[in-house]
Amino acid sequence: MSMNYTTGLLTGMAIVSLIIPFLYRRRENHKRKVLENQKSFVHIIENTRDFLYYYQVYPKREYKYLSPSAEHFFGAGSIERAFKNSEVPFIDIHPDDYHILEKKVKGELNFDESIVQRWLDKNGEYRYFEEYATPIYKNGKLVAIQGVLRNIDDKIKLEQELQYQISHDSLTGIYNREYFENKFEWLDQTSNVPVAIIICDLDELKYVNDHFGHKEGDFIIKETAGLLNRFSSDLVTVARLGGDEFALILEHATEDAANDLVDQIIKEFKSYNETSTREIKLSIGVSFCDHSLNNMNHLFSRADKNMYHDKNRNKNGILKHYS
Repeated sequence: MSMNYTTGLLTGMAIVSLIIPFLYRRRENHKRKVLENQKSFVHIIENTRDFLYYYQVYPKREYKYLSPSAEHFFGAGSIERAFKNSEVPFIDIHPDDYHILEKKVKGELNFDESIVQRWLDKNGEYRYFEEYATPIYKNGKLVAIQGVLRNIDDKIKLEQELQYQISHDSLTGIYNREYFENKFEWLDQTSNVPVAIIICDLDELKYVNDHFGHKEGDFIIKETAGLLNRFSSDLVTVARLGGDEFALILEHATEDAANDLVDQIIKEFKSYNETSTREIKLSIGVSFCDHSLNNMNHLFSRADKNMYHDKNRNKNGILKHYS
């Protein structure tokens, strides 16, 4: 063995002896960082307000995982309860959302979209949650659902407030013209039910505005809206169309019911006038048809025409408070 070969071999061994500890330390550092990252990730998952779950649906329904943050909403012991009873989500879900949950565990939902559901919280109140779920399949069969849920109460509240502003009159708080027109169009183009329209228009409001100011006129408008809104129900929509004009839509109505409602409105305002220092006078027109489809415009025109006939009859009336 030559001197050069021996020297080269010794040099190589020396280099290896230096590299191996370096590689070992590097590997250990990498393992430590991975473990630290894992611990950090677990800490985030277990302490965030969002919560994760893994729910087996086959061969039997049961939770395999539910992150600790779920107890923030559902209370201490709620996770243990869910592990013991796989039907907990079906027990606590809002009745109107039950069908969503059923479709989810059957894999019948569009999992590319978020899923909004309501569940009872630890205080017995329904809370809104937005979920992104992923179905797990094995041999083509749905075996589990995994997902992450986030509470969206604030988002829903904001949406409801915006929707309220869009659909309600800012002065009176009742439905506005836009809401009325949407309902009107739906009855005219989509639904087909017996329907009646009542048009109400304040008499002598211009006189009030000109002589006592718009603040007084606004008061009369708000009082009128409040009185009319007493007749609001699931089948009766009350809206301010603008200015001093109001409208009521009666769905699934009869002609007798529509005329009876007009009589009730007249009595309501008569009772108000007898106990108030102001007298609110209305001109009222009503129209009925046993089918709404493609007939709403004609129905509105007839009610409006009847209202103007009533207004002509009322022209000689004098407001008690402003005479």
